[in-house]
Amino acid sequence: MRIIAEESCPIRAGFLLALLRDAGIAAELLDAHWSALTPGVFPLRLAVRTEDEIRARRILTEAGEG
Repeated sequence: MRIIAEESCPIRAGFLLALLRDAGIAAELLDAHWSALTPGVFPLRLAVRTEDEIRARRILTEAGEG
């Protein structure tokens, strides 16, 4: 797994996750529990499979989110 983004806002993190999943990329949000317990201290990390990293970064960049 590769971390391609970190986001402190759970709404924005969910949006980024949806962008990738809509493109057919298996993506996961890591550290959701820590982020919920300590808002603003631990960001949510968006991870994808290593083989999807380049495509995922391109999708986020094209959407103006990368």
